[in-house]
Amino acid sequence: MTVVENPENVLVDRFGRVVNYVRLSVTDRCDFRCVYCMAEDMTFLPRQQILSLEELYEVARAFVSLGVKKIRLTGGEPLVRRNILSLVERLGQLEGLDEFVLTTNGSQLPKMARDLKAFGLKRINISLDSLNPVRFRELTRTGDLANVIAGVDAAREAGFERIKINSVIMRGRNEDEVLELVDFARDRQLDLSFIEEMPLGHITEHDRQLSFISSSELRELITKIYPLSPANSSEATGTGGPSDYYTMQGTSTRLGFISPHSHNFCHLCNRVRVTVEGRLLLCLGNEHSVDLREVLRTHPGNLEVLQQTIRDAMNIKPERHYFNLEEEPQIVRFMNMTGG
Repeated sequence: MTVVENPENVLVDRFGRVVNYVRLSVTDRCDFRCVYCMAEDMTFLPRQQILSLEELYEVARAFVSLGVKKIRLTGGEPLVRRNILSLVERLGQLEGLDEFVLTTNGSQLPKMARDLKAFGLKRINISLDSLNPVRFRELTRTGDLANVIAGVDAAREAGFERIKINSVIMRGRNEDEVLELVDFARDRQLDLSFIEEMPLGHITEHDRQLSFISSSELRELITKIYPLSPANSSEATGTGGPSDYYTMQGTSTRLGFISPHSHNFCHLCNRVRVTVEGRLLLCLGNEHSVDLREVLRTHPGNLEVLQQTIRDAMNIKPERHYFNLEEEPQIVRFMNMTGG
């Protein structure tokens, strides 16, 4: 096992929130072009601007040494990063990292799920917004639904602790599939979170204000068929995320609702993001950031300098975000640049 220095350290921002969760982006590239995530024609970062696998490992090691207990690999699509399994294997050996998880579109899981599990990855979130092959193709622009379903099943067969489906629901696009998605999760004993679309990046494919549908509307729709009970703390343990979880009778499936617009959860924020170009983003909905790439390349191998930079960054973590669907997005970076 890799020994982590200074395990007594913790990261606390100026509002008293303990930061113990990092979303680490390993690539801005993706084999899909989901309509709410990026433009159809994207320009991706050149190789010299992105963190190497070794640099990504050093960032993770520094955060774990500062008390971070959970790391989620994100993208883009993290599993399209060349040699990603070598990074997964190293991170899976970090002592002190209790939760090592991944968000993916599922396309690479048929061939990678078993290795991911063997190398220490504990849980997987899979993005899936439609169970209709034609509609799935429209929403992802390039995706193959059958391949993603095969990826879901490969993850189940690999034996991950819990698998969760993430679905972004948009009015007029896929809200008629909400109950079908619930049944899909129930049949496979998966968890499922419905996510309100976030206004990141300028898009022209649809009007976010018109397509918005709130979590409360989805809950009302679902409860007509499946009565929901708020999950107690033990049932929600291990999620470490912003979902409000509910249980349904007769199944282990938990339903979550992530509501950045209708139910701000910033007071509970325990996370930061690191983009693949090494920007430490202190908030999803703000541009407060610190350049870790500069630190890594100016002081290679110096863990203490990296640790201090991360500690100091907690002083600029903002109290909350201010998403407004009626205005042009203030955050022009797309989700593939933000890191999931």
